[in-house]
Amino acid sequence: MPTALRWLGQHLRKRWRAHALNLLMLLGVFAGTHWWQTRNLPSGPLPALPLELASGERLSLEQWRSRHPGQATALYVWAQWCPICRVQEPTITGLQQDHPVLTVAMQSGQTAQVARLLQERRLPWTTAVDPDGNIAGALGVHAVPTILVMDAQGNVTGSSVGYTSAWGMRLRLWWANW
Repeated sequence: MPTALRWLGQHLRKRWRAHALNLLMLLGVFAGTHWWQTRNLPSGPLPALPLELASGERLSLEQWRSRHPGQATALYVWAQWCPICRVQEPTITGLQQDHPVLTVAMQSGQTAQVARLLQERRLPWTTAVDPDGNIAGALGVHAVPTILVMDAQGNVTGSSVGYTSAWGMRLRLWWANW
């Protein structure tokens, strides 16, 4: 009997090692993919970009940030033609209820078109209109959706490209506030 138990213990250890190795490899792939997708995104302070909001208001990114002193903020770049962005809509709406989020509608039409789209989809977002992708380009954003998280001083502390879970976005904002 002790021999059978010893064999079982050795067998289970080998299986757990294999599972742990597979898990580490999977985490390495995820980390490498995230690094590759975000390699061109900015770190540190963002450029002083002029913005036109879907509401028609004109201001700079710094002026928008100054409306939220002492808070981490998020900049979410999306497009009306992006299916992943469409899936993220409820997540961004929920996030915006708890944190300052400025969205940027990249290559999604002119101001009136974006305003109509926000109304049709019932998105209560503060949205900058980027009809030609110039704002996104100045930020180093080449794919949507992209989220940039800034600390209270306006420095980018986290970013993500592609689908990002609600807890992933909230964790990045919590970290930026910490």
